[in-house]
Amino acid sequence: MSVASSYSGPSLQVPKPQFGVTAIASAIIVALGVQILFTQTANLTALFATGVALGLVLYHATFGFTSAFRVLLADGQSAGVRGVLVMLGLACILFFPALGTGSLFGQAVNGNVSPVGTSVVVGAFIFGVGMQMGGGCASGTLFAVGGGGVRMIITLAFFIVGSLIGLAHNQWWQAMPSFPPTSLIKTFGWQQALALNLAVFAAIWIVVSRIEKKRHGEVVSIFKGGRSLLQGPWALMWGAVALALLNFLTLYLAGRPWGVTAAFGLWGGKFLSSIGVAIETWPSWQNPALQRALNASILSDITSVMNIGIMLGALVAAGLAHKFNPEWRIPAKHVAASVIGGIMLGYGARLAYGCNIGAFFSGIASGSLHGWLWIVCCLVGNYAGIYLRPLFDLPVERKLTAC
Repeated sequence: MSVASSYSGPSLQVPKPQFGVTAIASAIIVALGVQILFTQTANLTALFATGVALGLVLYHATFGFTSAFRVLLADGQSAGVRGVLVMLGLACILFFPALGTGSLFGQAVNGNVSPVGTSVVVGAFIFGVGMQMGGGCASGTLFAVGGGGVRMIITLAFFIVGSLIGLAHNQWWQAMPSFPPTSLIKTFGWQQALALNLAVFAAIWIVVSRIEKKRHGEVVSIFKGGRSLLQGPWALMWGAVALALLNFLTLYLAGRPWGVTAAFGLWGGKFLSSIGVAIETWPSWQNPALQRALNASILSDITSVMNIGIMLGALVAAGLAHKFNPEWRIPAKHVAASVIGGIMLGYGARLAYGCNIGAFFSGIASGSLHGWLWIVCCLVGNYAGIYLRPLFDLPVERKLTAC
């Protein structure tokens, strides 16, 4: 397995923002925000703004789960994973009391708690392989597309294709052996469940830090690397804190945590419907909620609105950082990896009741046992994917990268 280094750390010179890129992105954000406000609701407008903030944070903090998992598994670097642990720990501290009572500032809230079974094991493994092949996770794909990643546009397109295929097969997978949804909050009470989760996070922190210390002689601080609040990059610590807070805001505004991939099947369904495919007759589309979403404006769907916001927020961030520089010449092997990886991402997420956000981040923050099964199986998939990357001339970096 070849290993390459493609990240040299932040430059000491602060680049001038690309004001044209930032201005165009900002104008689109304002126009869409006004349209959502006047055609939908103020609450949905706030969720759109939350998506924009998520995109900016993800880009400036270079908060990619795919790279974090890859550098740990391939080279023992743990900063990215420790950032994820901080994010999860703070999210659990915020979420568990609210989910324990079912209310947040008077707003009824529910967590992402899903069944634990065969489809999660298979789906999370497939998703993990897809992360390394496609070059990103769900949130990573969105912010990379917004930041000008042309290859990631291919990954996103086939992420949507994989979601449609997964929807078509969903009933078969749901019939496979599984246990019912299990909430640690309901099982133990939110206080005990929180203590258990924090203890596990602490144990993982110690293990991965020791791995890094043993292999590299030091443990890189997650406070390190911050340069500019407006232009980035941000230290991983501040990205982790911001993501946890924004997911908590999503819980309040939407009544449930942040999710990403549910929108992709809807986008694909709308496209097929627009070219005359009677997708509403498919067995997998007989769910009344899906039928309503298929016939409604895409700007009425919470996940779609937030996903669009994430891409636009990342575009603003790329302009501010002077990093919007699309590379249109993509090697054929990279295109193939994006096609294969995108399909695996979409299919795996559908089987596993979510992605690195809906199943892992929001699942664990909801006290769902399925979130823990998801990450174990996903890491195995990531490990397999790392060994496939060189076959497509994709590097296995020693340092964190955007995806």
